[in-house]
Amino acid sequence: MEMMNWLPEHSAALQDLRARGLSYSEIADAINATFNTAYTRNAALSRAQRMGLVGLDRFEPSLPGHLDPPRPSVPELPWIGRLREGQAELKADLLRWPKNFTEMVEMPQLRCAAVAPRHLSLHDLKRGDCRYPYGGDVEGETMTFCGHPCRPGSSYCAPHFDLSRDPEASARPVLNDAWLQAVGTS
Repeated sequence: MEMMNWLPEHSAALQDLRARGLSYSEIADAINATFNTAYTRNAALSRAQRMGLVGLDRFEPSLPGHLDPPRPSVPELPWIGRLREGQAELKADLLRWPKNFTEMVEMPQLRCAAVAPRHLSLHDLKRGDCRYPYGGDVEGETMTFCGHPCRPGSSYCAPHFDLSRDPEASARPVLNDAWLQAVGTS
């Protein structure tokens, strides 16, 4: 890494350009064009930190929709880098603040199974016991499991198996007559 010393006129230009509201990359470009140097954005930022200029006038958006802070008027300087032609500018409508929802949302009625769980711990579960979980929703709350005998081919007992399936999707047959005719097996 090459060490560069900031001359007093470079530091004065940095202070002046920062007071005009330019970004550190714009400042570095301006100083490089004026003094024929090779400062980077990070070099300008580091020098500004050492001079105590960083963070004094940092703009923050105050209201949603007002993303661009007002910048002080800066006279057009020919040596400040411009956007390349054809390069799209960042539009404020692309950046959106999260929307606040204050209306109440009605929660759907939860389905439940008519089973009195045995509340077994994971350690106490045996092969063939229902693994439908209970509890564990709150920090520190232990999770227990149903523990009733499982339905064949499932990890749940019959009531919890039915509870874990979408009743409308389960009611429709997977292989209907139209599908079997299309495949040519019927």
